[in-house]
Amino acid sequence: MADDEDAPLGIPPRENPDLVGHELAEQQLARSFRSGRMHHAWLITGPPGIGKATLAFRIARWIFADRARSKGGDENSLHVEPSHPVFRMVASGGHADLRVLKRELNEKTGKMRSEIAVEHAREAIHFLQLTPAMGGWRIVIIDPVDDLSTAASNSLLKAIEEPPSRGLFLLVNHAISRALPTIRSRCQRLVLQPLESASVEAIVSKSLPDLPRQELGDLARLSEGSPGRALALAASGGLELLREMQAVLAKLPQLDAAALERLTDKTASGGEDAISALRELLLWWLAERVKAGAGARSAGLDRWARLWENTARLFERAEAASLDRKQALLEIFYDIQSTARAA
Repeated sequence: MADDEDAPLGIPPRENPDLVGHELAEQQLARSFRSGRMHHAWLITGPPGIGKATLAFRIARWIFADRARSKGGDENSLHVEPSHPVFRMVASGGHADLRVLKRELNEKTGKMRSEIAVEHAREAIHFLQLTPAMGGWRIVIIDPVDDLSTAASNSLLKAIEEPPSRGLFLLVNHAISRALPTIRSRCQRLVLQPLESASVEAIVSKSLPDLPRQELGDLARLSEGSPGRALALAASGGLELLREMQAVLAKLPQLDAAALERLTDKTASGGEDAISALRELLLWWLAERVKAGAGARSAGLDRWARLWENTARLFERAEAASLDRKQALLEIFYDIQSTARAA
């Protein structure tokens, strides 16, 4: 996702004044900066949607607002009031010393690029080498580093190896394996963990105050600690898809054929959001099967684990090769049926 990966329905990270559940990470960043030995490149890693981009914008605002040398308040907090001029400049995208590197719209096709292009990486490097316009620091946020093309990664590597004075890289990272090893080795790693269910519920309810309590709890359970994932599921009708999916699978190893036909028709015609939501739900359901098998030392554990891996790969192939989405979904459900019979 782009810099709104934390909150598909909620507040975009650059506009979000609140960060929930990552107090230790805040303290580490604040202490590092106050010490005068701030590392020039931070890899902020963890699952999507848990607040990584929100934290990156939070430390950027705090540095720009010169909070490190301000008196009073919590010295370990990176909070800047939304009324502060720096907050408003960052939120509007108008701060002269901040660049956000993310996937851009391809003007020729009208679609989002699949990668962060090398020319945009080079522009960010040039920007970082200029004298700060407001007399402080220059900061580049990459959201996420996972989306860098190989050429863009290699271009940024040299800048990270030889950083300019008072220049700072903040690299959002969803999967550590997708960041170039040479970049990982030159960054200070900051690992953020999934949030507790209560924290997920608090964040989701703020964005969706009219959501019934039961649905709020279901979203928190499905999110696996990611408010962004919970909000994405809510936006794409994930709870309704969950109920329909459960109806298909309720009598395994038999499938409800009529319910399956309705579900696959609806999802295939519902666009990328619906496909993404059902993908998340199916992988969650399969992961629950794997967990249950592990706890009971079931003989079918390996079968469910292999099916989880195969399902993830099938979704990837369907997306990359533009395969028939309905046929791919039917194949997954029939594989579930076969596995349930054999397990």
